[in-house]
Amino acid sequence: MRRRLRIVVDPTACEGRGLCAELLPERIDLDPFGYPIVLDDEVGPELVSHARRAVQMCPQLALHLVDREPERTGGHRR
Repeated sequence: MRRRLRIVVDPTACEGRGLCAELLPERIDLDPFGYPIVLDDEVGPELVSHARRAVQMCPQLALHLVDREPERTGGHRR
């Protein structure tokens, strides 16, 4: 099994400063008011270090990197 991560924004904690979009523009854009819009929540291996940095730098702790359901190779899903 391969570990899969996704990026999540807590809208109640976010104040729309936009730092996350600067640090992870491949996955986060901003709406007209400066609040993040996650374009694609899955974070591939090539972006994990950038995503971790964006999570750590969020001034409101509103950005999270969480595990997705693991990808299983072969067999059936339960």
